[in-house]
Amino acid sequence: MEAILKRTAQRVHESDDEKLLIEHAQNGDREAFEQLVRRHDRDILRLAFHMLGNREEAREVFQETFLKAYRSLGRFRFESSFYTWVYRIATNVSLDHLRKRQTLKEEISYESDTETHPDRPALKDTLAATTYYSNPERRLYGKEVGEKIQEALKTLSEKERLVFELRHYQGLRLKMIGEIMGSTEETAKNYLFRATQKLRAYLTKI
Repeated sequence: MEAILKRTAQRVHESDDEKLLIEHAQNGDREAFEQLVRRHDRDILRLAFHMLGNREEAREVFQETFLKAYRSLGRFRFESSFYTWVYRIATNVSLDHLRKRQTLKEEISYESDTETHPDRPALKDTLAATTYYSNPERRLYGKEVGEKIQEALKTLSEKERLVFELRHYQGLRLKMIGEIMGSTEETAKNYLFRATQKLRAYLTKI
């Protein structure tokens, strides 16, 4: 019981402390904002990497996320936690990058189909090679299995993949995932169910 009370008191203290940091940052205190960044930098970078599967792009998302957060901080109204708020920004920026990547792939695919370069590798193959998705968990199963899982993830819609990543790689609760998506826990649960069904169906064919 005493341990529970201590943990509760610690969470309250951390919440109050973060509120003060946000208020100071809203008043132009750069050091306060940098402290907020340090509290969440690893989580945001990990999220971006799992979403995009590319370290360089993940760093770009990381920078864009906190730049957007800094510029929008004056509009933060404490209606959610800073953690949820900045996660929402990061997921939106990551989704933007995924959309741009898809558009680029379509353009490259069109170029490859309309132009012949017998002495040059197809651009779409080069792009696919640079976006190989890997992480420590999947490396345990080997490169081949990791590649198959990555192919399976590509069959998911943006939101299905987002929910799957947030739940299984970030370890977030469905309620928080719903908040990040600007939706409900039930909606997040439905997306997760569909994602799991699609992945299972795809992988059983291999």
